[in-house]
Amino acid sequence: MTTQPKSQHVIKVAVKRRRKGAFIKDYQLYLLMILPIAYFILFKYVPMYGAAIAFQDYNIFKGVTGSEWVGFDNFRELFAMSQFYTVVRNTLILNLLDLIFSFPAPIILAILLNELRVVWFKKVAQTVLYLPHFISWIIIGGLVYQMFATKNGLINNFIESIGLPAVPFLTEKTNWLFVYLGTGIWQSAGWGTIIYLAALTGINKELYEASDVDGAGRWKKIWHITLPGIRSTIVVMLIMQLGHIMTIGFERPFVMGNTLVMDYAEVISTFVYKAGLKSAQFSLATAMGLFQALVGLVFVVGANAIAKKFGEEGLW
Repeated sequence: MTTQPKSQHVIKVAVKRRRKGAFIKDYQLYLLMILPIAYFILFKYVPMYGAAIAFQDYNIFKGVTGSEWVGFDNFRELFAMSQFYTVVRNTLILNLLDLIFSFPAPIILAILLNELRVVWFKKVAQTVLYLPHFISWIIIGGLVYQMFATKNGLINNFIESIGLPAVPFLTEKTNWLFVYLGTGIWQSAGWGTIIYLAALTGINKELYEASDVDGAGRWKKIWHITLPGIRSTIVVMLIMQLGHIMTIGFERPFVMGNTLVMDYAEVISTFVYKAGLKSAQFSLATAMGLFQALVGLVFVVGANAIAKKFGEEGLW
């Protein structure tokens, strides 16, 4: 009658000793985890306290604890604004277009780089492709205006020199959209190849050798070996991208936008900047940010569930 509880106690003691021994053995690794954990606590979890502003008539002098609670009034006011639906629509459109055109770009580049056989050229190509990622969007915006401005832009100067009329790249909505998407691909595609190149190194080289014996060409190898080999990585990156479908960076639309293309350029991040900082409507801006985060969470959970149904690993 007493042997089972004793055996369970012995097992628990053994497990505790094993865990303690593992901690002592690898204590350096646990110490290294202190900094990233502290970073996430200080800069990710502690700021969540500020989400309470969305449910308050926030007064900067009274602070979060002293401001009056108004429930969901800020959300009702937000949803009643016509501008709200415009910025949500623009954010979704720009992110969906980025998903369609920008998401495949690093995959294609990684496969092309992987197929290169001249080592020095491959290294030079990687360096050239990575560089735009380290350039500030302020500088990129200046370059875009120097290249595509209707007056004195390099491209339009060339177009006019051959007798054709200047093209309003930055002032006509459709043209601006193409410039916006193209600039985003140029800036991010090279850096995005890093993850896929790492995934490509995990593909068994014997598969390529076997395909050589079977007489498979380069395109068949890519289609039947390379792409299936990085499929799980592509799915995970797609799920993460879908989680940001309602999140858009501030610098890119703010720098590249202008009053003539506000029907496309006004997005959630610029709306929050104008409402929160320029108009001091902190509660309204926080409500928009919280709405944006909740929609992103729904997209991540939904995309992960769909990936699981199709037999992929997903995020969790």
